Amino acid sequence: MEHSSSSNAASRRSRLAQSVASVMYTNAVYFPNSRIYQGDTPGMINYSCVNHVYYAYANVSADGGVFLSDEWADARAPVDGVQGGLGSLMHLKQKHPHLQVLLSIGGGNSSQALPVAAASTLSRDNFGRSVLGLVEASGLDGIDLVWEYPKDAKQGHDFLALLAAIRLYLPQDRFTLTAALPANKAILQHIDLKGTADYLDFLNLMTYDFFGPWTTKTGHHAQLYAMNRDEPSASLGVGYVISRGFPSKKILMGIPTYGRSFTNATGPGQQYSGSGGQDGIIEYNQLPRPGTKEVLDNRYVAAQCVGADGGFVTYDNPESVKAKAGFCKEKGLGGLFYWNGPGDSRDKARSLVAAGFRALHSS
Repeated sequence: MEHSSSSNAASRRSRLAQSVASVMYTNAVYFPNSRIYQGDTPGMINYSCVNHVYYAYANVSADGGVFLSDEWADARAPVDGVQGGLGSLMHLKQKHPHLQVLLSIGGGNSSQALPVAAASTLSRDNFGRSVLGLVEASGLDGIDLVWEYPKDAKQGHDFLALLAAIRLYLPQDRFTLTAALPANKAILQHIDLKGTADYLDFLNLMTYDFFGPWTTKTGHHAQLYAMNRDEPSASLGVGYVISRGFPSKKILMGIPTYGRSFTNATGPGQQYSGSGGQDGIIEYNQLPRPGTKEVLDNRYVAAQCVGADGGFVTYDNPESVKAKAGFCKEKGLGGLFYWNGPGDSRDKARSLVAAGFRALHSS
């Protein structure tokens, strides 16, 4: 057992070195385990364009224990000729030596338990030990922490303390540690961002969901630029994180592979009266809507279509992704990540990932 563990560690270190040496920029995707029930699998991802996969989500208990959220999908379902989504990714890692696979922990289902688990030294230590057990057992390269969201200064302090506890068990020379946070100053202000940089390899900045059913007016939900400073945007979010002392090269900017719909509206900044799709979300493979014309709004850097059953639908397309990749290069960011489902069996969402990769690595 000891020999196997040390050879795993050596192979993990070798993959870390290869990933860093062979790829200037990171192009990462989230693969939610729920996609397996829709017929999507990790084998559908184009790994010539991707060097990190975040397998989402594992759950957390209040005492800091971390556990797989869906034993069937994660470890037993037939996926790509092996057992489970995680099994598929472990198999794919053998074929693609540059690939890092991280277990993404948290998300909406852990929004109650994570703050409790992070609040005490004992439960943070339990979290770290539990994570190490899962990572070693699965042959993973590390973890991604998705706490939605630290809501005050105390939770911001606990967030940093949790990262420190994780690093005691997942040292930097052997494991990758990332975290996802929204590009929202109201939340980010609670966190010592400069301090987090001591522990994180990347911060996955969620530069989307700026507008949705919870906002009073329409807006481009993943806009790179805002037309007024009262509105959130990816550029403002990135600028704020850098201004707080977080290194730009450790920031990955988020790209949604879905649109947000506002019915009875024709553009940003308007009143609306509902939403199409599922809870206002329309997947990229269903865009633009039938009979509508796709337009790229260069001021915001956002794609849109208007009409049919979606009203005003705002999303990213290959052109907007290319522009965002250009922004990443200009600002010295680490690259891009995509949420969610780039294993789309109809190829469409994969075109976004490919466009980002090509633009990041073009001269």
